[in-house]
Amino acid sequence: MKAIIETGGKQYHVAEGDTIFVEKLDVEEGKKVVFDKVLMANGVVGNPYVKGATVEGEVVKNGKSKKITIFTYVPNKKSTRKKQGHRQPYTKVEIKKIK
Repeated sequence: MKAIIETGGKQYHVAEGDTIFVEKLDVEEGKKVVFDKVLMANGVVGNPYVKGATVEGEVVKNGKSKKITIFTYVPNKKSTRKKQGHRQPYTKVEIKKIK
């Protein structure tokens, strides 16, 4: 079975056994998480969500991604340079069951 779920403002195409990286969830490692915003499940498209459909998963890990460097500047100006780093937090989820 395959499904399309929505979490963290993004949509993910998942199947049973998949591992996905989603925006950080407030769930501890090893705990179950249920996604109820299912846009499509096994070929059935919702309007906007499929009623009664859920996707169950297990949190594998909470962490931060690799650092990206943001460098902005304005040409021909003095002291208008800014260097900044950012590490986006994520949650690694393993999909267990699609209902």
